[in-house]
Amino acid sequence: MGTIRIFKHREVEGKIKICTIKKDLLGHWYAVLVAEIEDAPAVEPTTTIGVDVGLKSLITTSAGESIQYPRYYIQLEEKLAAAQRSLSRKKRGSANRLKAKAKVAKISKRIQNLRDEFLHQVSRKLVDSADIIVFENLNINGMLKNHHLAKHIQDHAWGKLIQFTQGKAAKAGKVVELVDARCTSQKCSQCGIMVPKTLADRVHLCPKCGLEMDRDLNASINIRTLGLRGRAYRDAANNQPVSEVGSPGI
Repeated sequence: MGTIRIFKHREVEGKIKICTIKKDLLGHWYAVLVAEIEDAPAVEPTTTIGVDVGLKSLITTSAGESIQYPRYYIQLEEKLAAAQRSLSRKKRGSANRLKAKAKVAKISKRIQNLRDEFLHQVSRKLVDSADIIVFENLNINGMLKNHHLAKHIQDHAWGKLIQFTQGKAAKAGKVVELVDARCTSQKCSQCGIMVPKTLADRVHLCPKCGLEMDRDLNASINIRTLGLRGRAYRDAANNQPVSEVGSPGI
């Protein structure tokens, strides 16, 4: 084949083990490299954040920060639907069908690229902000069975956000914990009693201790607590001293 000009996104780290050549529906070729690198030295944890993912805000952290998702699929949904309708009307095997198919692929690829770029930025911010990041261990496939919310859940791509964060944390010697998310929105983060809420209830107001705050912030604090508790149990089981871990703003 000889020499081929490429656009390199970043320098390759480590020893290259696998190279996969791929072609997308737009006719673009990609060389995907899998490299082996040494594990980063573990960081002694001093800060922890809990992260509650949602549809109103992509994430709400136990430090009180909330990040909104731009909803890229919703922005381009009408254009994508029009392109898909146009594709369905084209004769199979025709040149016009190939052009229509490429147009659908181009819009879908733009949505994916915008989403991935945004999630990379958010995951980088999370990894830079704490040594231990605690997420909910969500059953996303089960949640997608809710046909009213499935489109929005797929657009927010919580699973991909967690995956990106895990990758960046591993390279930085930091830790991502996944905890059982059941009742984290209902439980009071201050006194521990259950305060039932519907999805429409956006404020946590505890009748026992009087705590009042955004429901997602309350959930993220509970998620952080579960993550620290799980680490404490594991450290005790391994006869290791429990690290003193704090979080700004809590």
